[in-house]
Amino acid sequence: MKLDKRQLAGLPKVLLHEHLDGVLRPQTVIDLAKETNYTGLPTGDATALGQWFHQGANKGSLAKYLEGFAHTIAVMQTEEALERVAYEQAEDLRNDGVVYFETRFAPVFHTRKGLTHQQVVSAVLKGSERGRKDFGTVSGLIICAMRNMDVSLEMAELAVDFRERGVVGFDLAGEEGGYPPKKHVDAFHYIQRQNFNITIHAGEGYGKESIWQAIQYCGAHRIGHGTRLIDDIAVADGKVVKLGDLAQYVLDKRIPLEICLISNVHTGATPSLAEHPFKILYQEKFRVTLNTDNRLMSDTTMTQEFEAAAETFGLSLDDFEKITINAMKSAFLPYRQRCDLIYTVIKPGYAKVRESLTAKGKDHAWDYSG
Repeated sequence: MKLDKRQLAGLPKVLLHEHLDGVLRPQTVIDLAKETNYTGLPTGDATALGQWFHQGANKGSLAKYLEGFAHTIAVMQTEEALERVAYEQAEDLRNDGVVYFETRFAPVFHTRKGLTHQQVVSAVLKGSERGRKDFGTVSGLIICAMRNMDVSLEMAELAVDFRERGVVGFDLAGEEGGYPPKKHVDAFHYIQRQNFNITIHAGEGYGKESIWQAIQYCGAHRIGHGTRLIDDIAVADGKVVKLGDLAQYVLDKRIPLEICLISNVHTGATPSLAEHPFKILYQEKFRVTLNTDNRLMSDTTMTQEFEAAAETFGLSLDDFEKITINAMKSAFLPYRQRCDLIYTVIKPGYAKVRESLTAKGKDHAWDYSG
């Protein structure tokens, strides 16, 4: 029996991979454009603008997918704008059942009107903190360096500088092809020496070599996307025949994969949901998590990601609980805080859903196959 969208919406969720500049409400983009005298938007109608972002992103190309960010970044150049976007993100995620999230962004893109990197990060953290107080959702901020820029060490130092104020990790993002992670190894060595957290976009727009470099050169604790890890797995008739050395290492070391199903279709990382390697990875007990990536561009929510996983891969409520707990285990929060959220929020939340469905006479060995 299928859980409906309302029931999926009520499940506790943990989100580890979402970009701040990819989650703006269309109306907020319009409001901020007016406030900052930005005239580059294709339309001033919120509904039409939302559709424009989604149509532009849904072209099967990462380069095309990234084009819409020119507009969101353009209106996020003041402290007020950054704070508002972070605050609204907390509200929107709370309304979607998210109990913990990590958001990431590249401060280097938000200095066009004179803000320093410190002012940029402080403004985002202020919005997140206000959101935490008003909506109760715990969150952390990840600082991104960009593959095609030579400021990764500076961004790494910035991340560490703010570790006591809400920054929880460091990331490398941007176009993969031609910009291997090992070119930024100094920044990652710095992060490692500071005993800090590393996640790296890898295996989304480029092959398994990108994942290998992210882990073995840069010390990644988590992999953003990781879709192309399937290139190191021999599959026959839907069953795994053999794991390559890299895939075996990722499995054995429990390196989390930040999977973004709907975005991966939009960027061309996978041809379709049905062909996404998620099912193989989950069946083989890789530590997979479900994420949104960019809610505005991909016109998605965590509930929709859960819905896509349920319908495409036949996931049960038990599966969602396992994935959510795995995500919480993988969060860049101190161990005791992770345990606290698992045992006081996530497990009780799923238990409540079970009780509710059992009370309605429904067996909780749910079958999502239709």
